[in-house]
Amino acid sequence: MRKIFTPLFIVLSVLANAQTDSLSNEIHLNGNVGVTNNGISIIPTFSLQAPAFNTTFSLSKGGKFSIDPDLRLTFDGTKGGGLIWFRYKLVENKKFNLTIGAHPAFNLALKTITENGKTWTITQYRRFVATEVAPSYTFNNHFALGLYYLHGNGFQNDGPLNTHFVNFSASIMRLSIGGNYLLNLIPQAYYLQVDKEDGFYSTGNLIIANKKSPYSVMATYNKEIRTNITGSRNLDWNVSLLYSFNKVYSKK
Repeated sequence: MRKIFTPLFIVLSVLANAQTDSLSNEIHLNGNVGVTNNGISIIPTFSLQAPAFNTTFSLSKGGKFSIDPDLRLTFDGTKGGGLIWFRYKLVENKKFNLTIGAHPAFNLALKTITENGKTWTITQYRRFVATEVAPSYTFNNHFALGLYYLHGNGFQNDGPLNTHFVNFSASIMRLSIGGNYLLNLIPQAYYLQVDKEDGFYSTGNLIIANKKSPYSVMATYNKEIRTNITGSRNLDWNVSLLYSFNKVYSKK
């Protein structure tokens, strides 16, 4: 258990101390709410294979520390998951940024149980903790590169116990495609290890937005390169309709 909690406590200690980094009376709230034909996880190897609701947002006082909830659930609430990131920007400038974070999380999954000759399906509740490191470099308003590492640990023996996720991404942003419409492309490649299984994948997002509208459309795909991970699909995809918001609230 020490291997699980030591890195988590280190990150949470940094994040807790970081709450004093801003004396601002402003509270910043930004993120998006969306619906999709297939809820894909933050690790795109896994998906709900059902229509889903999702929301991700960030709450901060304008400083380096933020609280970032992420919730993805099927409409009937039987599958999905949620987490609360506690994040701190160690380095923040126009070009290079470095963020660290930690979260507790839960996962809901269907499980078939057979007992005394009878079989039924239940929704199982699973608990996890994870830490992350995310450096990125922005070249200009249209191009950036990023590296992301996540280490997760599960608390139940009938689910993943030890997960390593390393993702390399390129962001091609704010490309004009006529009128007020913009195109964002985010191709990615990643390595995933879940206990003794592992694999390499390509994934990516295509986002079409309008400068004058809070709504956007995002398409996501995930493709196996080489893997032996249980539950992985050779090709997975979804399309999401998103509503984005960015609010600043002032204390009186």
